[in-house]
Amino acid sequence: MLISIVAPCFNEEDVIGRFHEAVQKIAEELLPLGHDMEFVYVDDGSSDRTLTELERLAELDARVRYLSFSRNFGKEAALLAGLRHASGDSVIVMDADLQHPPELIHRMVELHAQGYDQVIAKRTRTGDRLTRTVTARLYYRLINRLVDIELIDGVGDFRLLSRRVVNAVLDLTEYNRFSKGLFAWVGFPSTTFEYENAVRAQGHSSWNFRSLLNYGLDGLLSFNNRPLRAALYLGMGLLLCTGLYTAWIVGAALINGVQTPGYVTIITAVTAAAAMQMIMMGIIGEYTGRIYYEVKGRPHFLIKATNVERSHDRPSCGGHAAKDLIP
Repeated sequence: MLISIVAPCFNEEDVIGRFHEAVQKIAEELLPLGHDMEFVYVDDGSSDRTLTELERLAELDARVRYLSFSRNFGKEAALLAGLRHASGDSVIVMDADLQHPPELIHRMVELHAQGYDQVIAKRTRTGDRLTRTVTARLYYRLINRLVDIELIDGVGDFRLLSRRVVNAVLDLTEYNRFSKGLFAWVGFPSTTFEYENAVRAQGHSSWNFRSLLNYGLDGLLSFNNRPLRAALYLGMGLLLCTGLYTAWIVGAALINGVQTPGYVTIITAVTAAAAMQMIMMGIIGEYTGRIYYEVKGRPHFLIKATNVERSHDRPSCGGHAAKDLIP
């Protein structure tokens, strides 16, 4: 069985060599068991010497295949590119910063041999800040009440996918991608095991609070329309409150006569109504913006350098070749 390692890279020049040595060692250990490996690295528009390092690795190891984007398109685009260009019977998606321990590949392969199409590594939150742990738990509790799939706290992109799962994910051609949700949406027999959280080998994570917040909103909006329904209910509730308040004012005027209206009450009501309108417009705008990007039909990424031949591209389940641009 051919196993493809797909590893997105962004400014990983200091660690990519160590990562490749680690997965090379695993490949040598699996070879006597009948498993061969290829390594698909996707340079997501790095500003350092990551591409130079990938070119060097490709010269030293014929199993290395790399793609380099024309700019930073984001991790979701890098994952998509890696899956499109992976030729393996199974694909293991992992980060190149060694936070995903390569030694866990053995366990993934063993569980895959038992018939699982997805073998998912779930990290513990050992060592995480308390605020991040609490925030993550609250987020997953909220999102699992809203979306139509189950997202598990601690589960990320580190997983083994069978070829039929990869093809199913590639059939989902949407522009706004949330891979963690897509992997859950396609289904197929899956199993999960835990591992201790590893410290990043070099450098700093590019994920800050803003990017994590945007990523969380993508997960919330990508798999349901309940925020739109909530906006409708909110508007109906506000209309009901306004009707009750109007009836109360008219009744008070009929009984007690016209009095000078309260300034605070008016300002509060106007401000609350304006805030609700802005929230509803924002929710509608988010969905409209996603439709806008889908309709334009732009490619998910552009490739400026690669050693991958076009003949390696696999068709999706529907038989259509994957679409990307390699100038």
